[in-house]
Amino acid sequence: MRALFLTFALVVGFAFGAKAQGNDIQNVIGNQIEAFKVDDFDKAFTFASPSIQGIFRTPENFGRMVAQGYPMVWRPADVEYLDLTDEAGVYRQKVMITDESGRAHLLEYRMLETDNGWKINGVQILEAAGIAA
Repeated sequence: MRALFLTFALVVGFAFGAKAQGNDIQNVIGNQIEAFKVDDFDKAFTFASPSIQGIFRTPENFGRMVAQGYPMVWRPADVEYLDLTDEAGVYRQKVMITDESGRAHLLEYRMLETDNGWKINGVQILEAAGIAA
């Protein structure tokens, strides 16, 4: 009986930890998207990993890249969080973003856990526009 309780407690603990971690990751992505929606590139830049910040150097450069290269992230109509996976310590959050014209885009956010919390370490478009939303 004691072993059964311990097993149950471990399973619940792991599930709760994974859910909390997923919520933290979704909050980071969502907060960055909210910053983009109001062109607060300084704030949006704070959610990027140190390596991404090093590549773009300034919030303005970063904001320009997102507005031009990822317009669905810069001005989304809807955001839906899908699967979060952990592959050898690399966390990937899939996100379905519907743009202002109604086209859906599947993106994968690579996340990095730092001393200052979760940071976005890259975004890849997985499927072309036009997925049924």
